Amino acid sequence: MPLTKLQFRPGVNRETTSYTNEGGWFDCDKIRFRFGTPEKIGGWAKKSGRSYLGTARALHPFVALDSTQFLGVGTHLKYYVDEGGGFNDITPLRVSTAAGGVVFSATNGSSTITATDSNHGALAGDFVTFSGAATLGGTITAAVLNQEYEIVAVTSVNAYTFIARTVSTVADNTVDGVLVYVPVVANGSDSGNGGGSIIGAYQVNIGLDTTVSGTGWGAGTWGRDTWGSSASLLVSGSTLRIWTHDNLGEDLLINVRDAGIFYWDKSARSTPFRPAQALSDLSTDPTTPTIAKQVLVSDVDRHTIVFGCDAQTSIGVQDPLLIRFSDQGNPLVWQSLATNTAGDLRLGSGSEIIMAVETKQQIMVWTDSSLHAMQFIGPPFTFGITQVAENITIASPLSAAAVDDNIYWMGVEDFYIYSGQVQKLPCSVRGYVFDDFNSSQSEKVCAGVNSSFSEIWWFYPSASSAENDRYVVFNYQEQVWYYGELNRTAWLDRGITSNPVGASTDNYLYLHESGFDDGSTSPVSAVTSYIESSQMDIGDGDQFVFLKRLIPDITFADSTASSPSANFTLEARNFPGENYTSAETNSIVRSATVPVEQFTNVVNLRLRGRSFALKVESVNTGVGWRLGSPRVDMQPDGRR
Repeated sequence: MPLTKLQFRPGVNRETTSYTNEGGWFDCDKIRFRFGTPEKIGGWAKKSGRSYLGTARALHPFVALDSTQFLGVGTHLKYYVDEGGGFNDITPLRVSTAAGGVVFSATNGSSTITATDSNHGALAGDFVTFSGAATLGGTITAAVLNQEYEIVAVTSVNAYTFIARTVSTVADNTVDGVLVYVPVVANGSDSGNGGGSIIGAYQVNIGLDTTVSGTGWGAGTWGRDTWGSSASLLVSGSTLRIWTHDNLGEDLLINVRDAGIFYWDKSARSTPFRPAQALSDLSTDPTTPTIAKQVLVSDVDRHTIVFGCDAQTSIGVQDPLLIRFSDQGNPLVWQSLATNTAGDLRLGSGSEIIMAVETKQQIMVWTDSSLHAMQFIGPPFTFGITQVAENITIASPLSAAAVDDNIYWMGVEDFYIYSGQVQKLPCSVRGYVFDDFNSSQSEKVCAGVNSSFSEIWWFYPSASSAENDRYVVFNYQEQVWYYGELNRTAWLDRGITSNPVGASTDNYLYLHESGFDDGSTSPVSAVTSYIESSQMDIGDGDQFVFLKRLIPDITFADSTASSPSANFTLEARNFPGENYTSAETNSIVRSATVPVEQFTNVVNLRLRGRSFALKVESVNTGVGWRLGSPRVDMQPDGRR
């Protein structure tokens, strides 16, 4: 028989069986489709040698008037402004004590220090910075005490403990080195209390790194410490720490979901970097909101907008369906008057606002069951809002992404698109995603755009994982789907950075589409990528097929390896329900630098079965590949 060209439909299809999907692709990892053909995705490298504390779930780029580039990074422990790879802590303060508000006590032979502060309101894991302390008399000196500490345990409403330590930098293969924390053990001379001038500056309570639902012991922050601690769950439901943020010029507005709203003034608080301040503390307007689910600055009209906030007449009491907006260009004026453009709107459907996304023409607002379009209409109403869909779902406050005026989002068991009207997005991997999905951690679903390749990425937790460990991609130009495994908790498209940025569970930021390797290890390791076809047969599978030659067609363009290679595997089986009975793998190696298509000319093999599948895989560093149209020499054959 003549050689048969293997050409497959673009995209991966898991909604049918492998046999039914003949002529298509059935499985993959770390590949994408361009011009209808599969290729390996780009690798990733650390944005800097510095890590941050906590799991990052929010990234926001902005540029100062002096052209300094910043990146806001919100984790479940802190909020940072990244400048040039250095993470500057601007986590807002919850409270600062008066001088003498804190006293210390140490135990001989222990590095555990007990701090006493009446009604401190702290949780285990919170951060506090001490100043004004004097030595306790021995090894616990003023220099040891006057620094930031993480609270280890809350022993009562009036006391907590931390571990005394010193901090030093040890050189490694990064520019900044590694911070090393060395515990300091108290001796018999540490009998003082630190003096009467100690000030404790407490950062806002940390959030949870995992979703906890329900009420009572073990839910949210209730019972996190000891009986009688001040930690309690105010409302039933999820308590995952999610930040939202937006910039007003060079300044930054920050919101802790279902908690405070803060303002970071670049010119006043960046030299040195200092904590963001509560918006209500900066404003003389008594109606300034103090709690919200999300903050956003309208790019069209420069109104600061908060969603799911407290009303003018009931400050501190959250209304999960209320939207308020400040006076134009002034985030410190919120009272609605005839002389300004401040005001509010309340949604009429759903039980709470989940998220809002701005497009070129409007702001789209999701509740748990509906979608609304919010538009600037000018005085006297300023904004108008229209319901555009009901009986829809949305997976998380991070699960929608906008491309121009189209918005894509993951719902519960479905994907959606809004392009003037809401439609369910046909998905050829829907069952694969949602049949292996940890719905108890759905709040962690994170959507992002990779505009260089016309892709929408969703990172999500599989059923066996409490954290995002998989991704699914919709290519809106090719109109195809593919998926893989990768742990990312936040994503940012290229913009002020030339590459997309992803936040990993190892507490580093990574520049994606950088080379072809995994930069989380030292030295870098290979990114294993593969794609596997559905089964092919002769006729209707009533004949056996004998394969004896494979003519590969693959390019290794842009590879950095001296001899890049990919493994071509042909697998045969006799019945749909059985495992592959035989397989032959050959490595296709480029044998010359130019042309890049010069590789092994032909692979001889002997493979027999009722049907066969093709798998292409690369497992080495420095390898990038794009598949063409391989050819096989096959002919009808008997069982033997």
